[in-house]
Amino acid sequence: MLSQETMDIIKSTAPVLEIHGKDITTVFYKRLFESHPELLNIFNQTNQRKGRQQLALANTVYAAAVHIEKLSEIMPVVKQVAEKHRSLGIKPEHYPIVGENLLKAIKEVLGDAATPEIMNAWTEAYGVLADAFISTEETLYKESENKQGGWRFFKDFKLVDKVTENKLVTSFYFKPADGAPLPDYKPGQYITVHVTIPGEKYTHNRQYSLSKAFDGENYRISVKREVVNEPVGIVSNYLHDHLNIGDILPISAPAGVFFYQSKPDTPVTFLAGGIGITPLMSMLQIAVKENNAPINFVQSANTTDLVVFSKPLHDIAQQYSNLNYFELITETSGYISKEFLEQYVDSSSDVYLCGSVPFMLAMIKHLLVIGVSKNRIYYEFFGPSMALDIET
Repeated sequence: MLSQETMDIIKSTAPVLEIHGKDITTVFYKRLFESHPELLNIFNQTNQRKGRQQLALANTVYAAAVHIEKLSEIMPVVKQVAEKHRSLGIKPEHYPIVGENLLKAIKEVLGDAATPEIMNAWTEAYGVLADAFISTEETLYKESENKQGGWRFFKDFKLVDKVTENKLVTSFYFKPADGAPLPDYKPGQYITVHVTIPGEKYTHNRQYSLSKAFDGENYRISVKREVVNEPVGIVSNYLHDHLNIGDILPISAPAGVFFYQSKPDTPVTFLAGGIGITPLMSMLQIAVKENNAPINFVQSANTTDLVVFSKPLHDIAQQYSNLNYFELITETSGYISKEFLEQYVDSSSDVYLCGSVPFMLAMIKHLLVIGVSKNRIYYEFFGPSMALDIET
């Protein structure tokens, strides 16, 4: 427990953290990787170079300062981050390293404003926050271990099939290399693949949504090839060009807080932007079996040849009369409009969406305007969690 004096000091730093948070976390990561370069084997360097990870951490630190008196308010964030940490293999011994470098970064950026009282308060507060993450992550590790066929950290999987979906997307099917049973997962969750690329100094971790519902047979991820712009695209291109049937790849247990959770009598809409279709495809396969209410599945793609899973989706729509499937092609019919959503989305619907940040921003704004409650809108970013600046 933190003293009231400590909590008051932490709260007083919130305005400064709101302004200087990203500067602090940028310095933090620089210090961290200079002193512990081995951690580059864990962190996604694309997110580092784009500033995503720095912003995500800054948001988390700021939220901790604001809610320090009632940390339960940020437990959903802790849970989401802990899921990512568990999928990356973060361990308790990493937290003192992070704490040391984060506190030094605060001191470096704030200078004389970082008084001994402030630094002592944040040292104490960091210990409490670290304990919350360590405890939550250990619970998640045990949950994944205790499932039939479950494991902790990474386990070798064999690629058993590789299917071209369109000119940019390929699906990869994996089975445990040891022949053990395949643990189940919630539709919408993701796995982390641990990739060693010849010529690269460090290994690469990438998280990909499982693109089909659990069937006990294999895990499937569907990966979009990215234009190589170092390091962007280095993993997706390696998987497309060099991972072949029979090859072995270390994979984490499925993780994530974005999954299908609607009641059987609730209307549901899925809004997929580009490769954001992958977790929603998994969800739909469960929704049509469990839900008797109307279901809309809307896929937005830039061109016809970039539509993913078109035939399976049309087949599902023919099989289930409560499903309406729409393919909206940007180059011919434009983006998903407010008017389109108003026509097809019941305001009492649960809505699941995934895609680029601009896509999700636009969809959420439209949904709020047409009367869909914020607590019925479920979404997840590609990459680190960042706050959406939504104005209606």
